[in-house]
Amino acid sequence: MEALKLQTVDDLIEADDERVELIDGELVRRPMARFEHGLAQLALSDEVQVFRRAGGPGGWWIVSEISVRYSEHQCPAHDLAGWRKERVPERPSGVMTLPPDWVCEILSPGHERKDTVHHLLLLQRAAVPYYWILSPEDRTLIVYALDGGSYRVCFSVAYRPPETQARARIPPFESIDIDLGYIFGESS
Repeated sequence: MEALKLQTVDDLIEADDERVELIDGELVRRPMARFEHGLAQLALSDEVQVFRRAGGPGGWWIVSEISVRYSEHQCPAHDLAGWRKERVPERPSGVMTLPPDWVCEILSPGHERKDTVHHLLLLQRAAVPYYWILSPEDRTLIVYALDGGSYRVCFSVAYRPPETQARARIPPFESIDIDLGYIFGESS
C-alpha cells in the first residue's frame, strides 16, 4: 500500500484552479459562490472598512478572499481576514504567512464542517484572537474570542427582526455599531 503524499503550499501555488485551498495537505475545491454569501461578505466588509481608513477608529489591514499559510500543509483562503497595523505596520503582499488578528468565514451549504470544525481548530492552534462564523441562510453570527488558548463564544445572535436589536458592538470592532440588518440583507 502506497503512503498518502500530503500536498504543500507549492502544489497550491502551481494549481491550475484558482478556486482551491490547501486543507490538511489536500487541495480542496472551494464552494460555488452564491448570492447570499457574496451579499453578506460585501456588507460585512462595508461595515468594518472604517477600520482601514486613515483617521478611523483603528488601524487594520482587512481583505477578502485571502490565502494564509499556517504551515506547509495548511493554506486556507478566508472570506475576510484582518491584521492590526500595530502588528503589521507595512502593507503586506502575496500569500500571508503571519496569522490574522481576526477571521470571518461565511458558511456555504455543504461546506459547514470546514468552517465550524476545521478552521475553528486551526485558528485556535494558530492563536488567532477572533473568529467569526456568519450564516446568511440561518441569519446567525457566532463570535469566538481566544481565552487562555481556547475559543469561547463572546457574542452570538440569531437575527430576527423586529425582536433582534439591529445594531451591535462586536469584538474586536466594538468601537462602532455594526448594522446586523445590513449584513443579513434587510437594508441593502
